[in-house]
Amino acid sequence: MKSIVGAGALLATATAGNLKLTWNDCGDSSTKAKISGFSPSELTLGQTTTMIGTGNLVEDVTAANFDVEMNGAFHLLSCKGDASQSKTCGLPLGTGKLTFDAMALPIKAGQTQVKVDLTLSGALPGALLKTTTKATATASNGDKLFCLEIHSASEDSSEEVAQDYPTPDGKTMINDDHLISWYNSANGATWVAGHNDFFNGMTFDDARPILGTALSHISEHLNNTLSDSVYAALGDAPAEFDARTKWTGLIHPIRNQLHCGSCWAFSASEVLSDRVAIANGKESPVLSAEDLVSCDKADMGCRGGRLSTAWDFIKNDGLVTETCFPYAAGGGDAPACRTTCVDSEAFTRTKAMSAYAISGLTNMQKEMSTNGPIQVAFMVYKSFMSYKSGVYQKHWWEFTPEGGHAVKMIGWGSESGTDYWLVANSWGTTQWGEGGFFKIKRGANECGIESMGPPYAGMPAKSVVVV
Repeated sequence: MKSIVGAGALLATATAGNLKLTWNDCGDSSTKAKISGFSPSELTLGQTTTMIGTGNLVEDVTAANFDVEMNGAFHLLSCKGDASQSKTCGLPLGTGKLTFDAMALPIKAGQTQVKVDLTLSGALPGALLKTTTKATATASNGDKLFCLEIHSASEDSSEEVAQDYPTPDGKTMINDDHLISWYNSANGATWVAGHNDFFNGMTFDDARPILGTALSHISEHLNNTLSDSVYAALGDAPAEFDARTKWTGLIHPIRNQLHCGSCWAFSASEVLSDRVAIANGKESPVLSAEDLVSCDKADMGCRGGRLSTAWDFIKNDGLVTETCFPYAAGGGDAPACRTTCVDSEAFTRTKAMSAYAISGLTNMQKEMSTNGPIQVAFMVYKSFMSYKSGVYQKHWWEFTPEGGHAVKMIGWGSESGTDYWLVANSWGTTQWGEGGFFKIKRGANECGIESMGPPYAGMPAKSVVVV
């Protein structure tokens, strides 16, 4: 197994100097231009370098699109567009920029050039010293035009800084030991990564369909929030809160969505289940997530849904109990909507009499401590899937989320000086996290959790029998 490079190495920097450049043609037998030459052989930090690949094109091209991907210790850049127009894309943390130079389309068959300008900071983080840039283009008729890979590496010993970092992609196993060790070497002790059985045998590509929430910013839902005066009339939120403690026995247990993108349905039905029990002051049945997955036609079942439309369904139609319509979509396919129960109970749907978005950290806290858990959603990055304990924060080098995920938020607190939200996931009790729960940094809109669901809830109405 490769050695693990610690956080100190990750943040090490190289000041102005040279990076060696090497290259290769990455096309196949169907690619229309083989790259046969490249210059220069090095670039200088703090300056702009024009990198030129040359090759012989075997067909005329009238229009094309380009795609430039840059990876180092992690994914750095994705830049795509019309090849007839120049386009500049920024590198993370203000470390530089890359420009694809416009091609003079249409192009006749024969000798042609591909130009990419790269500007790098004079002080570059060590994790960015060793990179691979892949530039490709596709003609309007679908033909692959060229494929050029450019590799950079430091000319001094700083090259070692980046060489052992894993670069996870869609084919990487989530429970990869090297990757987990890397997380733990760099996460600053606020959280611990580990093997989670929920993802046994799964790659990141396999897991992506599980993240089934279409995110929407709170700014798009301000016309559907409670008046600020409602929350102003409530007392200050406590320094820490756990709904399981305030309403003992009334908060329903962790559930498992399995391999269906139904997190939006689980978290919405769980919030309503808890709030029914709280409103009535006694234990209540678990309400059916399957009812939402199968019957809410404004959402897409196992292919995902939105918090706002899920609550529209709960308000307008309501949910039956889990025993009436048990969860059966765990394999990725939802059964047909039912109008009778699978058992002998009456087909009774519990509605929400109101449904609303929640704007702002303070209102989220007051809503939870007064009425019960709320539904939230956030952007999931690769490292989150390996969470075991502590207060989660995504790593600074994670720029591209895997998808959106909806969960039930039940409280907040502080651990070792880091404020957190306490959240119930839907990936099982023993298969993931801290008994199915996780803590995530509070007050910094970590992964969008304070704004990107947006946070949602509603108040239960009386049950109604659907005839």
